[in-house]
Amino acid sequence: MASVANFRSGVAEAALDLFTDAGYDPTSVDDIALAAGISRSTFFRQFRAKEDVIFADHEALLAELTVYLAASHPDPWEAVCQAAVLVFVKFSEHRKLAQKRYHVVQAVPALRDRETIMVSRYERLFSDYLRRALPGIATLDAIRFAAAVTSTHNYVLREMMLDSPRGSLQNLEHELQAVRRIFGVLPKEDPASKPAEDDLVVAVFSRSTPAAEIARRIQSELDGRSA
Repeated sequence: MASVANFRSGVAEAALDLFTDAGYDPTSVDDIALAAGISRSTFFRQFRAKEDVIFADHEALLAELTVYLAASHPDPWEAVCQAAVLVFVKFSEHRKLAQKRYHVVQAVPALRDRETIMVSRYERLFSDYLRRALPGIATLDAIRFAAAVTSTHNYVLREMMLDSPRGSLQNLEHELQAVRRIFGVLPKEDPASKPAEDDLVVAVFSRSTPAAEIARRIQSELDGRSA
């Protein structure tokens, strides 16, 4: 699987170099195959068309995130934020290539439309996960949180593409914390700061905290006290 991903990444890099130097429309599949050192038939075994090359890494990332979110996570809201962080880290590790892709996509309206569809797939993945991980959560709460996390990630990523100091991992983590604060789903306080065990459980939540998250936290407290 890794070798296939590396192969696709190599073809994508060759294609982006061509798109950057010669332009997207003038570059043909034959040009890409020649630059990548592969045959035309080999190209079409991996990609349906040349626009697929640009988003090859997104397909790999979506598959990776699907596996990540299929695992058990104690805090589903944090899991979604960490999934966004994983995407950011992947792009930052190949920053120059990501910047080339960004500029090519921005110059071609059809690619911008394709990117919008790709973003919606991340949002759907996140919202579907929240609905599975938090039974009873309102569908719109899951959609809103997923959209906010994705939009925040994309803003900071765009800043990174433009070499802005706001485009850093530290800033992304800070802004994702702000998203959690807005939605009333910040992490629980450190257990060490809580009073000794008692029969009385007092819980205070923001009005914006989704009902499913309130139920999850109260159940978590009860489970912990009965352990």
